Amino acid sequence: MDKITVNGETFEIFITEEVLQKRIAELGAKISEDYKGKVPIFIGILNGAFMFLADLMKNFNGECEVDFLKLSSYHEAKVSSGKVDLLKDIDADLNQRHIVIVEDIIDSGLSAEYILTHIQKYNPASVKIASLLVKPKSLKYNIDVDYIGFRIPNNFVIGYGLDLVQKYRNLTAVYSMVDGNGN
Repeated sequence: MDKITVNGETFEIFITEEVLQKRIAELGAKISEDYKGKVPIFIGILNGAFMFLADLMKNFNGECEVDFLKLSSYHEAKVSSGKVDLLKDIDADLNQRHIVIVEDIIDSGLSAEYILTHIQKYNPASVKIASLLVKPKSLKYNIDVDYIGFRIPNNFVIGYGLDLVQKYRNLTAVYSMVDGNGN
């Protein structure tokens, strides 16, 4: 499907499944190299990062662990509410562990800023961020993203874990709203 219509709005394919998988394999190889001889804990940020996390871990060569953190900042909207709610905390012991936070998208950076502050209270050895998508023009916080899949314009996107009111996460590619901004 090159185009889909959702609630009367048209989305077109933006990043194909093949391009996604190629880039994720590259990221997995880089993270494997960076964590050689270590056992990182990948912290997937729910719900959006689950597909990216699964594919990233398939491309990680080494021992690792996984846990999840669930946040909400969009509250059924296309733009962030400006407030982050913690819905599920991490279960793993992060003390002196190497953490790789896995995000689907970093938009304003609000959630990433919240996560970094939250993780620090667990006294990790190191913390890095892997994000499938980053919107550089939307960033309002100074967030260092260590592993970036794709830098994208300020378009509203769905698919490959990214949703519109909790739907369309199952699309195997990333689709962008045709008018671009989703506002």
